Amino acid sequence: MSDKLKIVLIDDQCLCRRGLSELLANCYDFTVLGATDNIGELRPMLEMKPDLMIVDMRMKPLDGLSLITKLRGEGYTTPAVMLTMSDSESDLTNAIRAGVRGYLLKDMAPDDVVDAIRRVAAGELVVAPTMTMKMIDMLRGEQAGQEPKNSLKLLTEREREILQLLSRGESNKAIAQTLSISYDTVKQHVRHILNKLNLSSRVKAAVLFTKEQGEQSNDESPSR
Repeated sequence: MSDKLKIVLIDDQCLCRRGLSELLANCYDFTVLGATDNIGELRPMLEMKPDLMIVDMRMKPLDGLSLITKLRGEGYTTPAVMLTMSDSESDLTNAIRAGVRGYLLKDMAPDDVVDAIRRVAAGELVVAPTMTMKMIDMLRGEQAGQEPKNSLKLLTEREREILQLLSRGESNKAIAQTLSISYDTVKQHVRHILNKLNLSSRVKAAVLFTKEQGEQSNDESPSR
């Protein structure tokens, strides 16, 4: 089908390439154009105009970030998702600054990886749930001193409840289980939250929430 998401994979571990290829190939909405550990083999795949390339961080001889930088210099603009074992905050920061659209960990559940890739393809910036707080800390540092342009007062009580769980790094599936509502209902609420706050990703919404909570705590603290 022409509306399938076209994916290419680059990882220097054969087992990882094969496992992820099979995982995505078994999804109705993905087509895996190819998987390789070689940039020479990757270039023809990128000429096929994939929707996403999924890249390992720790590769030899060229690591994932250097690979992306090199490809960008050659004019390839395929959006990139980093799939890695590294939960380093510095690796996350460097990847986001390099323009990757997703930072996923190889120990995530397969269904969560698939869901995250779909969300990236839909335009979200997605990080592994266990990396959410590191991402929030990074963005809060970069936004220090900036005036807030959004207000959580626009949100309903249920939307605030969901946003609070998002700020803890919970996935849509986990939020659905916690609140005893359907997965699709959670997705709809998240879309409404982002639209109301005029934000492009759930991570940015989580940053806004934690920042407001911190400001409220400071306001409520007794003066000495």
